[in-house]
Amino acid sequence: MVQIRRAIALQLGGLIVVVLGLYFISRIFPLVNILADIQQRVMHWGAWSAICYPLLYACCNVLLLPGGVLSVGAGFFFGLWWGFLIALLGNVGGAAISFFISRWIGGRWLKRRLLRNATLVALEPAVEREGWKIILLSQLHPLFPTSLLNYLYGLTRIQFRTCMLWVAIGQAPGLFLYSYLGTLGQLGLNLARGKTHPRAVEYLIWLGGFASAAVVLIFLGRIALRLLQQAQQEAAAETESLEAPAGSVIVQDTIV
Repeated sequence: MVQIRRAIALQLGGLIVVVLGLYFISRIFPLVNILADIQQRVMHWGAWSAICYPLLYACCNVLLLPGGVLSVGAGFFFGLWWGFLIALLGNVGGAAISFFISRWIGGRWLKRRLLRNATLVALEPAVEREGWKIILLSQLHPLFPTSLLNYLYGLTRIQFRTCMLWVAIGQAPGLFLYSYLGTLGQLGLNLARGKTHPRAVEYLIWLGGFASAAVVLIFLGRIALRLLQQAQQEAAAETESLEAPAGSVIVQDTIV
């Protein structure tokens, strides 16, 4: 739980730093006009922007690059629901490519390197044992390297369609929150350009919706952490019992 709070604090702190940085930059450069010009250029591509953006997102996922900025950008450029859908398509597309590479192209090479990570070593038997449940929980957890986990899933016996379904469901809450944040940025840009004049109640609705989504995501992350730890312990205990010699007794994790 402490790790989750620390991760959330770091993300909020990073967000505050970015907002302050943008404010000071806007005092020197015409940042509002620059952002508006970028937005218009992206939207000028029409349908191509909705095709290229998920592909860019998928490439970042496959190359293990952070996709949070692209998730926020999806909401900023395309609005909440279209941005959320585009980010989700890009994320699942990247997961599918990683799964394909791991299972059918570079399985042995990846297995030797991925299983050097203690977290992945602990998760592999849990994925084999629990399947979709571990995929869902690991995608919900804010501290797990989800892009790297997509390669791990390909090394297990889980079916491709089952994996992709639960990757999409697990990623949806976080991507929605990022897209919501990008939409707030879009509204802020329109406000700075004088294109909108919201009332006080609209500010409360926007910020209240974001706060509600954040609370739900934190709550899901805490549940996911607890269930993941339980599943890992059960998988480890089952593995030890299977590896124990015939006639031996396991007492407090020690073979006697």
